[in-house]
Amino acid sequence: MGDHNLWRTDWSRRTRSGRLRRRQPEAELEQETPGGSGSAGHDPYAALRFPGYWFFSLEWLSSVIGLQVQSVAIGWQLFHRAHNARAGALALGWVGGVQALPVILLALPAGQLADRFDRRRIVMLGTLGSALASLGLALVSRGNGPASLMYLLLGLGATAQAIMWPARSALLPQVVPPDVVSNAATWNSSTFQVASVAGPALGGLIVNFTTTGAYLVDAVCALLFFVFLMFLRPRPVAAMARGPATLATLLAGVRFVWRTRIVLATISLDLFAVFLGGAVYLIPAYASDLHVGPVGFGWLRAAPAIGAFAMAVAIAHRPPMKHAGAAMLWAVAGFGVATIVFGLSRSFPLSFLALAATGGFDNISVVVRHTLVQMLPPENMRGRVSAVNNVFIGASNEIGGLESGVTGWLLGPVRSVVLGGIGTLIVVGLVALLSPEVRRFGSLKGARPLAESAEGSRGSAEC
Repeated sequence: MGDHNLWRTDWSRRTRSGRLRRRQPEAELEQETPGGSGSAGHDPYAALRFPGYWFFSLEWLSSVIGLQVQSVAIGWQLFHRAHNARAGALALGWVGGVQALPVILLALPAGQLADRFDRRRIVMLGTLGSALASLGLALVSRGNGPASLMYLLLGLGATAQAIMWPARSALLPQVVPPDVVSNAATWNSSTFQVASVAGPALGGLIVNFTTTGAYLVDAVCALLFFVFLMFLRPRPVAAMARGPATLATLLAGVRFVWRTRIVLATISLDLFAVFLGGAVYLIPAYASDLHVGPVGFGWLRAAPAIGAFAMAVAIAHRPPMKHAGAAMLWAVAGFGVATIVFGLSRSFPLSFLALAATGGFDNISVVVRHTLVQMLPPENMRGRVSAVNNVFIGASNEIGGLESGVTGWLLGPVRSVVLGGIGTLIVVGLVALLSPEVRRFGSLKGARPLAESAEGSRGSAEC
Protein backbone atom coordinates (compact mmCIF):
# COMPACT_ATOMS: atom_id res chain seq x y z
CA MET A 1 0.00 0.00 0.00
CA GLY A 2 2.94 2.33 0.61
CA ASP A 3 4.03 2.06 -3.01
CA HIS A 4 0.47 2.56 -4.13
CA ASN A 5 0.15 5.83 -2.21
CA LEU A 6 3.49 7.04 -3.55
CA TRP A 7 2.34 6.22 -7.08
CA ARG A 8 -0.96 8.06 -6.58
CA THR A 9 0.75 11.13 -5.14
CA ASP A 10 3.39 11.24 -7.84
CA TRP A 11 0.79 10.92 -10.61
CA SER A 12 -1.33 13.76 -9.16
CA ARG A 13 1.69 16.02 -8.78
CA ARG A 14 2.77 15.36 -12.36
CA THR A 15 -0.73 15.94 -13.71
CA ARG A 16 -1.13 19.26 -11.90
CA SER A 17 2.30 20.46 -12.90
CA GLY A 18 1.64 19.36 -16.46
CA ARG A 19 -1.48 21.54 -16.60
CA LEU A 20 0.44 24.53 -15.25
CA ARG A 21 3.15 24.08 -17.82
CA ARG A 22 0.64 23.88 -20.64
CA ARG A 23 -0.58 27.36 -19.70
CA GLN A 24 2.89 28.80 -20.26
CA PRO A 25 3.40 30.22 -23.76
CA GLU A 26 6.91 28.76 -23.96
CA ALA A 27 5.60 25.21 -23.51
CA GLU A 28 2.82 25.77 -26.01
CA LEU A 29 5.33 27.06 -28.54
CA GLU A 30 7.52 24.00 -28.02
CA GLN A 31 4.58 21.64 -28.55
CA GLU A 32 3.50 23.43 -31.72
CA THR A 33 6.97 23.57 -33.24
CA PRO A 34 7.47 20.90 -35.92
CA GLY A 35 9.35 18.03 -34.42
CA GLY A 36 8.59 19.36 -30.98
CA SER A 37 5.92 17.73 -28.87
CA GLY A 38 8.01 18.52 -25.91
CA SER A 39 11.07 16.89 -27.38
CA ALA A 40 13.41 19.24 -25.56
CA GLY A 41 12.13 17.89 -22.23
CA HIS A 42 11.87 14.25 -23.32
CA ASP A 43 12.35 11.83 -20.42
CA PRO A 44 13.30 8.35 -21.74
CA TYR A 45 12.69 6.83 -18.28
CA ALA A 46 9.32 8.50 -17.53
CA ALA A 47 7.38 5.25 -17.06
CA LEU A 48 10.09 3.76 -14.84
CA ARG A 49 9.59 6.56 -12.31
CA PHE A 50 6.24 5.09 -11.25
CA PRO A 51 6.51 2.20 -8.73
CA GLY A 52 3.30 0.64 -10.03
CA TYR A 53 4.86 0.22 -13.46
CA TRP A 54 7.67 -1.86 -11.96
CA PHE A 55 5.21 -4.47 -10.70
CA PHE A 56 3.44 -4.36 -14.07
CA SER A 57 6.75 -5.01 -15.86
CA LEU A 58 7.95 -7.75 -13.51
CA GLU A 59 4.78 -9.79 -13.88
CA TRP A 60 5.02 -9.43 -17.66
CA LEU A 61 8.69 -10.42 -17.62
CA SER A 62 8.09 -13.64 -15.66
CA SER A 63 5.08 -14.62 -17.77
CA VAL A 64 6.79 -14.16 -21.14
CA ILE A 65 9.96 -15.98 -20.06
CA GLY A 66 7.85 -18.99 -19.07
CA LEU A 67 5.82 -18.96 -22.28
CA GLN A 68 8.97 -18.70 -24.40
CA VAL A 69 10.60 -21.60 -22.57
CA GLN A 70 7.46 -23.66 -23.19
CA SER A 71 7.39 -22.61 -26.85
CA VAL A 72 10.94 -23.87 -27.37
CA ALA A 73 10.12 -27.17 -25.68
CA ILE A 74 6.90 -27.83 -27.58
CA GLY A 75 8.45 -26.88 -30.93
CA TRP A 76 11.52 -29.04 -30.44
CA GLN A 77 9.56 -32.03 -29.09
CA LEU A 78 6.81 -32.13 -31.72
CA PHE A 79 9.15 -31.48 -34.65
CA HIS A 80 11.45 -34.32 -33.70
CA ARG A 81 8.56 -36.72 -33.17
CA ALA A 82 7.66 -36.32 -36.85
CA HIS A 83 8.96 -38.70 -39.53
CA ASN A 84 10.47 -36.02 -41.80
CA ALA A 85 10.95 -32.26 -42.12
CA ARG A 86 7.69 -31.61 -43.95
CA ALA A 87 5.65 -33.60 -41.45
CA GLY A 88 7.49 -31.72 -38.69
CA ALA A 89 6.55 -28.40 -40.28
CA LEU A 90 2.90 -29.45 -40.33
CA ALA A 91 3.11 -30.48 -36.65
CA LEU A 92 4.46 -27.02 -35.81
CA GLY A 93 1.66 -25.46 -37.81
CA TRP A 94 -0.94 -27.32 -35.75
CA VAL A 95 0.57 -25.72 -32.65
CA GLY A 96 -0.35 -22.32 -34.09
CA GLY A 97 -3.83 -23.47 -35.06
CA VAL A 98 -4.61 -24.91 -31.62
CA GLN A 99 -3.48 -21.71 -29.91
CA ALA A 100 -5.33 -19.43 -32.34
CA LEU A 101 -8.78 -20.99 -31.91
CA PRO A 102 -9.39 -19.80 -28.30
CA VAL A 103 -8.34 -16.26 -29.25
CA ILE A 104 -10.78 -16.16 -32.15
CA LEU A 105 -13.67 -17.57 -30.09
CA LEU A 106 -13.08 -15.83 -26.75
CA ALA A 107 -11.33 -12.52 -27.38
CA LEU A 108 -14.49 -10.41 -27.74
CA PRO A 109 -16.29 -11.90 -24.69
CA ALA A 110 -13.03 -11.49 -22.75
CA GLY A 111 -12.94 -7.82 -23.75
CA GLN A 112 -16.46 -7.40 -22.43
CA LEU A 113 -15.37 -8.95 -19.12
CA ALA A 114 -12.39 -6.61 -18.94
CA ASP A 115 -14.65 -3.56 -19.21
CA ARG A 116 -17.10 -4.79 -16.55
CA PHE A 117 -15.03 -6.40 -13.83
CA ASP A 118 -11.77 -5.93 -11.98
CA ARG A 119 -9.11 -6.35 -14.66
CA ARG A 120 -6.39 -7.35 -12.24
CA ARG A 121 -8.45 -10.23 -10.84
CA ILE A 122 -9.28 -11.48 -14.33
CA VAL A 123 -5.57 -11.61 -15.15
CA MET A 124 -4.82 -13.42 -11.89
CA LEU A 125 -7.41 -16.13 -12.61
CA GLY A 126 -6.16 -16.57 -16.16
CA THR A 127 -2.61 -16.93 -14.86
CA LEU A 128 -3.61 -19.80 -12.58
CA GLY A 129 -5.29 -21.57 -15.51
CA SER A 130 -2.15 -21.18 -17.62
CA ALA A 131 0.00 -22.63 -14.81
CA LEU A 132 -2.25 -25.72 -14.54
CA ALA A 133 -2.01 -26.33 -18.30
CA SER A 134 1.80 -26.17 -18.10
CA LEU A 135 1.85 -28.68 -15.25
CA GLY A 136 -0.28 -30.98 -17.42
CA LEU A 137 2.22 -30.68 -20.28
CA ALA A 138 5.04 -31.59 -17.89
CA LEU A 139 3.20 -34.78 -16.87
CA VAL A 140 2.43 -35.76 -20.49
CA SER A 141 6.02 -35.07 -21.56
CA ARG A 142 7.45 -37.13 -18.71
CA GLY A 143 5.19 -40.06 -19.61
CA ASN A 144 5.88 -39.64 -23.35
CA GLY A 145 2.14 -39.17 -23.88
CA PRO A 146 0.45 -38.72 -27.26
CA ALA A 147 0.82 -35.53 -29.28
CA SER A 148 -2.98 -35.12 -29.32
CA LEU A 149 -3.00 -34.69 -25.53
CA MET A 150 -0.24 -32.12 -25.80
CA TYR A 151 -2.29 -30.17 -28.34
CA LEU A 152 -5.29 -30.32 -25.99
CA LEU A 153 -3.30 -28.90 -23.07
CA LEU A 154 -1.82 -26.21 -25.32
CA GLY A 155 -5.37 -25.25 -26.25
CA LEU A 156 -6.39 -25.04 -22.58
CA GLY A 157 -3.41 -22.83 -21.80
CA ALA A 158 -4.23 -20.65 -24.80
CA THR A 159 -7.82 -20.38 -23.53
CA ALA A 160 -6.60 -19.00 -20.20
CA GLN A 161 -4.35 -16.54 -22.05
CA ALA A 162 -7.18 -15.44 -24.36
CA ILE A 163 -9.46 -14.69 -21.41
CA MET A 164 -6.94 -12.59 -19.51
CA TRP A 165 -5.16 -10.83 -22.39
CA PRO A 166 -7.63 -7.93 -23.01
CA ALA A 167 -7.74 -7.19 -19.27
CA ARG A 168 -3.97 -7.14 -19.00
CA SER A 169 -3.56 -4.94 -22.06
CA ALA A 170 -6.17 -2.47 -20.76
CA LEU A 171 -4.37 -2.19 -17.39
CA LEU A 172 -1.43 -0.16 -18.72
CA PRO A 173 -3.23 3.24 -18.85
CA GLN A 174 -4.34 2.59 -15.25
CA VAL A 175 -0.73 2.24 -14.12
CA VAL A 176 0.80 5.41 -15.61
CA PRO A 177 -0.68 8.82 -16.55
CA PRO A 178 -1.83 9.47 -20.13
CA ASP A 179 1.22 11.45 -21.25
CA VAL A 180 3.50 8.58 -20.21
CA VAL A 181 1.60 5.75 -21.94
CA SER A 182 3.67 5.94 -25.15
CA ASN A 183 6.89 5.73 -23.15
CA ALA A 184 5.42 2.91 -21.06
CA ALA A 185 4.43 1.03 -24.23
CA THR A 186 8.04 1.32 -25.41
CA TRP A 187 9.44 -0.03 -22.14
CA ASN A 188 6.71 -2.66 -22.07
CA SER A 189 7.95 -3.81 -25.46
CA SER A 190 11.52 -3.76 -24.10
CA THR A 191 10.45 -5.98 -21.21
CA PHE A 192 8.81 -8.37 -23.62
CA GLN A 193 11.95 -8.51 -25.73
CA VAL A 194 14.24 -9.10 -22.73
CA ALA A 195 12.02 -12.02 -21.78
CA SER A 196 11.94 -13.19 -25.38
CA VAL A 197 15.74 -13.27 -25.42
CA ALA A 198 16.13 -14.95 -22.04
CA GLY A 199 13.22 -17.36 -22.54
CA PRO A 200 14.33 -19.13 -25.75
CA ALA A 201 17.98 -19.17 -24.68
CA LEU A 202 17.01 -20.67 -21.33
CA GLY A 203 14.55 -22.99 -23.06
CA GLY A 204 17.20 -24.31 -25.44
CA LEU A 205 19.53 -24.96 -22.51
CA ILE A 206 16.83 -26.78 -20.52
CA VAL A 207 15.58 -28.83 -23.49
CA ASN A 208 19.15 -29.97 -24.05
CA PHE A 209 18.71 -31.93 -20.80
CA THR A 210 14.94 -32.35 -20.30
CA THR A 211 11.75 -31.16 -21.98
CA THR A 212 9.71 -31.92 -18.86
CA GLY A 213 11.73 -29.35 -16.91
CA ALA A 214 10.90 -26.67 -19.49
CA TYR A 215 7.16 -27.06 -18.85
CA LEU A 216 7.75 -26.93 -15.09
CA VAL A 217 9.69 -23.68 -15.51
CA ASP A 218 6.72 -22.20 -17.36
CA ALA A 219 4.40 -23.18 -14.50
CA VAL A 220 6.72 -21.57 -11.94
CA CYS A 221 6.96 -18.38 -14.01
CA ALA A 222 3.16 -18.22 -14.22
CA LEU A 223 2.96 -18.44 -10.43
CA LEU A 224 5.53 -15.62 -10.13
CA PHE A 225 3.29 -13.62 -12.48
CA PHE A 226 0.43 -14.19 -10.03
CA VAL A 227 2.54 -13.03 -7.07
CA PHE A 228 3.61 -9.77 -8.74
CA LEU A 229 -0.01 -9.05 -9.64
CA MET A 230 -0.89 -9.20 -5.94
CA PHE A 231 1.31 -6.13 -5.38
CA LEU A 232 -0.05 -4.16 -8.34
CA ARG A 233 -2.55 -1.43 -7.41
CA PRO A 234 -3.88 0.09 -10.66
CA ARG A 235 -5.88 3.29 -10.65
CA PRO A 236 -9.62 2.45 -10.56
CA VAL A 237 -11.49 3.00 -13.81
CA ALA A 238 -13.62 6.12 -13.49
CA ALA A 239 -16.64 4.57 -15.19
CA MET A 240 -16.77 0.88 -16.01
CA ALA A 241 -19.19 -0.28 -18.71
CA ARG A 242 -22.76 -0.21 -17.35
CA GLY A 243 -26.07 -1.73 -18.28
CA PRO A 244 -26.83 -5.26 -19.48
CA ALA A 245 -24.29 -7.18 -21.51
CA THR A 246 -25.75 -7.40 -25.00
CA LEU A 247 -24.53 -8.19 -28.47
CA ALA A 248 -24.29 -4.44 -29.09
CA THR A 249 -22.00 -3.90 -26.10
CA LEU A 250 -20.00 -6.98 -27.07
CA LEU A 251 -19.36 -5.53 -30.53
CA ALA A 252 -18.70 -1.97 -29.35
CA GLY A 253 -14.94 -2.47 -29.68
CA VAL A 254 -15.39 -3.75 -33.24
CA ARG A 255 -17.45 -0.68 -34.15
CA PHE A 256 -14.86 1.65 -32.60
CA VAL A 257 -12.02 0.07 -34.58
CA TRP A 258 -14.07 0.11 -37.78
CA ARG A 259 -14.89 3.83 -37.38
CA THR A 260 -11.36 4.83 -36.33
CA ARG A 261 -9.55 4.32 -39.60
CA ILE A 262 -6.03 4.90 -38.28
CA VAL A 263 -6.49 2.08 -35.73
CA LEU A 264 -8.08 -0.20 -38.33
CA ALA A 265 -5.27 0.42 -40.80
CA THR A 266 -2.41 -0.11 -38.33
CA ILE A 267 -3.71 -3.34 -36.84
CA SER A 268 -4.64 -4.63 -40.31
CA LEU A 269 -1.10 -3.94 -41.47
CA ASP A 270 0.32 -5.87 -38.54
CA LEU A 271 -2.20 -8.68 -39.00
CA PHE A 272 -1.22 -9.47 -42.58
CA ALA A 273 2.50 -8.92 -41.97
CA VAL A 274 2.49 -11.36 -39.06
CA PHE A 275 0.22 -13.80 -40.88
CA LEU A 276 2.42 -13.93 -43.97
CA GLY A 277 5.79 -13.49 -42.30
CA GLY A 278 5.45 -16.16 -39.60
CA ALA A 279 8.95 -17.57 -40.08
CA VAL A 280 9.46 -18.13 -36.35
CA TYR A 281 7.33 -21.28 -36.35
CA LEU A 282 9.64 -22.92 -38.90
CA ILE A 283 12.88 -22.20 -37.03
CA PRO A 284 13.13 -25.85 -35.82
CA ALA A 285 13.33 -26.96 -39.46
CA TYR A 286 16.08 -24.42 -40.19
CA ALA A 287 17.95 -25.37 -37.00
CA SER A 288 17.85 -28.97 -38.15
CA ASP A 289 19.27 -28.05 -41.58
CA LEU A 290 21.99 -25.92 -39.96
CA HIS A 291 22.86 -28.75 -37.54
CA VAL A 292 23.01 -26.40 -34.53
CA GLY A 293 21.22 -28.56 -31.92
CA PRO A 294 18.75 -27.38 -29.24
CA VAL A 295 21.06 -24.66 -27.87
CA GLY A 296 21.58 -23.12 -31.32
CA PHE A 297 17.84 -23.44 -31.93
CA GLY A 298 17.24 -21.53 -28.70
CA TRP A 299 19.48 -18.69 -29.88
CA LEU A 300 17.77 -18.56 -33.27
CA ARG A 301 14.45 -18.41 -31.44
CA ALA A 302 15.79 -15.56 -29.29
CA ALA A 303 17.24 -13.58 -32.22
CA PRO A 304 14.06 -11.58 -33.06
CA ALA A 305 13.78 -10.54 -29.43
CA ILE A 306 17.42 -9.42 -29.32
CA GLY A 307 16.82 -7.15 -32.31
CA ALA A 308 13.54 -5.89 -30.90
CA PHE A 309 15.10 -5.09 -27.53
CA ALA A 310 17.90 -3.09 -29.15
CA MET A 311 15.32 -1.16 -31.17
CA ALA A 312 13.08 -0.57 -28.12
CA VAL A 313 15.99 0.92 -26.14
CA ALA A 314 16.84 3.17 -29.11
CA ILE A 315 13.22 4.35 -29.39
CA ALA A 316 12.96 5.03 -25.65
CA HIS A 317 16.06 7.24 -25.71
CA ARG A 318 14.88 9.30 -28.65
CA PRO A 319 12.11 11.92 -28.66
CA PRO A 320 8.68 10.62 -29.75
CA MET A 321 8.50 9.76 -33.44
CA LYS A 322 7.53 12.80 -35.47
CA HIS A 323 6.14 10.69 -38.34
CA ALA A 324 5.03 7.48 -36.64
CA GLY A 325 2.82 6.32 -39.53
CA ALA A 326 5.54 6.51 -42.18
CA ALA A 327 8.00 4.91 -39.77
CA MET A 328 5.60 2.00 -39.28
CA LEU A 329 5.25 1.45 -43.04
CA TRP A 330 9.01 1.43 -43.59
CA ALA A 331 9.49 -0.85 -40.59
CA VAL A 332 7.02 -3.48 -41.83
CA ALA A 333 8.68 -3.34 -45.26
CA GLY A 334 12.03 -3.97 -43.57
CA PHE A 335 10.44 -6.89 -41.72
CA GLY A 336 9.44 -8.42 -45.07
CA VAL A 337 12.93 -8.01 -46.57
CA ALA A 338 14.59 -9.54 -43.49
CA THR A 339 12.17 -12.47 -43.64
CA ILE A 340 13.20 -13.17 -47.26
CA VAL A 341 16.88 -13.05 -46.29
CA PHE A 342 16.27 -15.54 -43.48
CA GLY A 343 14.37 -17.84 -45.81
CA LEU A 344 17.25 -17.97 -48.29
CA SER A 345 20.08 -18.12 -45.76
CA ARG A 346 22.22 -21.22 -45.32
CA SER A 347 24.52 -19.67 -42.73
CA PHE A 348 23.85 -19.62 -38.98
CA PRO A 349 25.28 -16.08 -38.44
CA LEU A 350 23.29 -14.65 -41.38
CA SER A 351 20.12 -16.43 -40.23
CA PHE A 352 20.62 -15.05 -36.73
CA LEU A 353 21.16 -11.49 -38.02
CA ALA A 354 18.12 -11.69 -40.34
CA LEU A 355 15.89 -12.87 -37.49
CA ALA A 356 17.26 -10.10 -35.25
CA ALA A 357 16.38 -7.59 -37.97
CA THR A 358 12.79 -8.89 -38.15
CA GLY A 359 12.48 -8.26 -34.42
CA GLY A 360 13.93 -4.76 -34.64
CA PHE A 361 11.61 -3.70 -37.44
CA ASP A 362 8.61 -5.34 -35.80
CA ASN A 363 9.19 -3.44 -32.56
CA ILE A 364 8.61 -0.11 -34.29
CA SER A 365 5.16 -1.15 -35.48
CA VAL A 366 4.38 -2.66 -32.07
CA VAL A 367 5.05 0.63 -30.27
CA VAL A 368 2.90 2.62 -32.70
CA ARG A 369 0.02 0.14 -32.65
CA HIS A 370 0.00 -0.43 -28.89
CA THR A 371 0.01 3.30 -28.15
CA LEU A 372 -2.96 3.92 -30.44
CA VAL A 373 -4.95 0.92 -29.17
CA GLN A 374 -4.42 1.92 -25.54
CA MET A 375 -4.87 5.69 -25.85
CA LEU A 376 -7.51 6.38 -28.49
CA PRO A 377 -10.44 4.35 -27.03
CA PRO A 378 -12.51 5.76 -24.13
CA GLU A 379 -11.37 4.34 -20.80
CA ASN A 380 -14.45 2.14 -20.31
CA MET A 381 -13.96 0.59 -23.76
CA ARG A 382 -10.26 -0.24 -23.69
CA GLY A 383 -10.83 -3.88 -22.81
CA ARG A 384 -13.08 -4.47 -25.82
CA VAL A 385 -10.79 -2.57 -28.20
CA SER A 386 -7.81 -4.52 -26.84
CA ALA A 387 -9.81 -7.68 -27.51
CA VAL A 388 -10.26 -6.71 -31.16
CA ASN A 389 -6.54 -6.01 -31.34
CA ASN A 390 -5.93 -9.43 -29.80
CA VAL A 391 -8.05 -11.09 -32.49
CA PHE A 392 -6.15 -9.22 -35.21
CA ILE A 393 -2.65 -9.67 -33.81
CA GLY A 394 -2.75 -12.51 -31.29
CA ALA A 395 -4.69 -14.83 -33.54
CA SER A 396 -2.70 -13.82 -36.61
CA ASN A 397 0.51 -14.91 -34.87
CA GLU A 398 -0.87 -18.39 -34.35
CA ILE A 399 -2.76 -18.62 -37.65
CA GLY A 400 0.40 -17.37 -39.33
CA GLY A 401 2.16 -20.30 -37.71
CA LEU A 402 -0.51 -22.63 -39.09
CA GLU A 403 -0.15 -21.05 -42.54
CA SER A 404 3.64 -21.43 -42.39
CA GLY A 405 3.32 -25.04 -41.30
CA VAL A 406 0.87 -25.97 -44.03
CA THR A 407 2.79 -24.16 -46.80
CA GLY A 408 6.02 -25.62 -45.42
CA TRP A 409 4.45 -29.07 -45.69
CA LEU A 410 3.24 -28.40 -49.24
CA LEU A 411 6.14 -26.35 -50.65
CA GLY A 412 8.99 -26.86 -48.22
CA PRO A 413 10.17 -24.48 -45.45
CA VAL A 414 12.29 -22.25 -47.73
CA ARG A 415 9.53 -21.43 -50.21
CA SER A 416 7.08 -20.92 -47.35
CA VAL A 417 9.25 -18.29 -45.64
CA VAL A 418 10.32 -16.47 -48.83
CA LEU A 419 6.78 -16.24 -50.20
CA GLY A 420 5.63 -14.93 -46.81
CA GLY A 421 8.22 -12.14 -46.95
CA ILE A 422 7.16 -11.20 -50.49
CA GLY A 423 3.52 -11.17 -49.39
CA THR A 424 4.42 -8.80 -46.53
CA LEU A 425 5.97 -6.32 -48.99
CA ILE A 426 2.83 -6.43 -51.13
CA VAL A 427 0.64 -5.72 -48.08
CA VAL A 428 2.78 -2.70 -47.12
CA GLY A 429 2.36 -1.28 -50.61
CA LEU A 430 -1.40 -1.74 -50.52
CA VAL A 431 -1.78 -0.11 -47.10
CA ALA A 432 0.41 2.84 -48.11
CA LEU A 433 -1.71 3.29 -51.25
CA LEU A 434 -5.18 2.77 -49.76
CA SER A 435 -4.75 4.27 -46.26
CA PRO A 436 -3.37 7.83 -46.41
CA GLU A 437 -4.20 8.12 -42.66
CA VAL A 438 -1.22 5.92 -41.93
CA ARG A 439 1.17 7.91 -44.12
CA ARG A 440 0.03 11.22 -42.55
CA PHE A 441 0.03 10.11 -38.93
CA GLY A 442 2.40 12.24 -36.85
CA SER A 443 3.57 12.12 -33.23
CA LEU A 444 2.26 9.61 -30.70
CA LYS A 445 2.69 12.15 -27.90
CA GLY A 446 -0.67 13.83 -28.45
CA ALA A 447 -2.84 10.69 -28.76
CA ARG A 448 -5.85 11.01 -26.42
CA PRO A 449 -9.23 9.21 -26.11
CA LEU A 450 -11.44 10.09 -29.06
CA ALA A 451 -14.50 10.57 -26.87
CA GLU A 452 -13.09 13.79 -25.34
CA SER A 453 -14.52 15.92 -28.12
CA ALA A 454 -15.31 15.53 -31.77
CA GLU A 455 -12.76 18.12 -32.81
CA GLY A 456 -10.07 16.85 -30.47
CA SER A 457 -10.74 13.29 -31.48
CA ARG A 458 -10.27 14.08 -35.12
CA GLY A 459 -6.98 15.79 -34.43
CA SER A 460 -5.73 12.90 -32.31
CA ALA A 461 -6.67 10.36 -34.89
CA GLU A 462 -5.18 12.04 -37.90
CA CYS A 463 -2.35 14.15 -36.48
